[in-house]
Amino acid sequence: MIERLSRFFGVSAAGSSVRTEILAGVSTYMALSYIVLVNPAVLAGAGMDAGAVMMATCLASALATAWMAFHANYPIALAPGMGHNFFFAITVCGPIAAGGLGYSWQVALAAVFVSGSIFLVSSFWGLRARIITLVPAHLKTSIAVGIGLLIAVVGLRWGGLLVARPGIYIGLGELGESPVLLTLFGLTVMAVLTAARVPAALVVGILVTTLLAALTGLAKLHGVVAWPPSIAPTLFALDFKGLLRESDFLSVVFVFLFVDIFDTVGTLIGVGQRAGLIVNGELPRARQALTADAVGTVAGSVLGTSTVTSYVESAAGVAAGGKTGFAALVTAVLLAGSIFFYPLVEVVGVGFDVGGGVVLYPILAPALILIGVFMMHGVGDIAWNDPRQAIPAFLTIVMMPLTTNITEGISFGFISTSVLYLASGKGRSLHWGVHVIAACFLIRYLLI
Repeated sequence: MIERLSRFFGVSAAGSSVRTEILAGVSTYMALSYIVLVNPAVLAGAGMDAGAVMMATCLASALATAWMAFHANYPIALAPGMGHNFFFAITVCGPIAAGGLGYSWQVALAAVFVSGSIFLVSSFWGLRARIITLVPAHLKTSIAVGIGLLIAVVGLRWGGLLVARPGIYIGLGELGESPVLLTLFGLTVMAVLTAARVPAALVVGILVTTLLAALTGLAKLHGVVAWPPSIAPTLFALDFKGLLRESDFLSVVFVFLFVDIFDTVGTLIGVGQRAGLIVNGELPRARQALTADAVGTVAGSVLGTSTVTSYVESAAGVAAGGKTGFAALVTAVLLAGSIFFYPLVEVVGVGFDVGGGVVLYPILAPALILIGVFMMHGVGDIAWNDPRQAIPAFLTIVMMPLTTNITEGISFGFISTSVLYLASGKGRSLHWGVHVIAACFLIRYLLI
């Protein structure tokens, strides 16, 4: 069986070996497996069943990664994207009073399904390429950075390091409280492991923090392995009728699609370059790789999770020598096997009520803070000496965490970019679609 798979993926022809590909697949899994623990906790904030979300996360990730392996033959894994799940839980399903849209999670799943379907169909008429060409580089970069900052701020708040203060709105939390101390401990462990280049730094950090929480009585650990939970609470739960009743549904679908395209393309190019897969400036079998993303998103919405995208953590497997889809297949098998670790998911997502309606998540929070750090790398690519790029980039980045809304950051970025370029007589240097999108966002504000 192993030999047949080796021949199918062309392991020897790629200059690799079965042993190396297995090691690469395991390395990628270790680097991204934190999503199995984190995603259920994030989407539970939208009212979804954590056990069902974990099942959907594992199965959709395994399906999309296996699709990548067999159809694109690349050592790249896929899973529900960080940032996408926060847009789903906080922006789309968040309460209106807190700046969210107030959608039900069933409606949000329908929006994910529609965006994934558009992503899939668009391969036949080039929509993805047009959007990628349309958007200026400073907006692509600042959107990713802004989402990372939003995730980090949520982590700081969920860890009790940032709290609401009368007058100044945000201040330092009570560092002596047990949940906050647990957050600081977890953050220290993860940061040290990350600095030491440990591939599974976040997962190890979560496990160590969970163990300390159990030993100190802050959480109860009911084992590590158990029979998989039911996926029934989220399976086929999409509400398309409800989606059509929402006035903002087109903008929600657009943001899901928009962010997914840039995440996927950016990851494929970045990991592809590290793996030596780029040929004459292009990625062979790019359509097959992008299709894996779309298939994973559509399947994930049906199963019960947010947008599935290619993971930059696949670079860990590439660094270990992975060159073919064999490595991705190994990762897919391990992701599928993760359905038996629900007891850990229960503990990671446990909340601590510290009074005043504030609930902290000290086991999960450190990972969110570090994920935010990882997403900051592109900020240096922005031309800060050019106001036409610097001002929109800044507004995009800061509006996301301050409004707790990814859409608002994207809106301010497009509108300010269009206005500044038009005012400086350089409007034609942008694709006309930027001005159209900016006008749509402006009309949206005028109609609110």
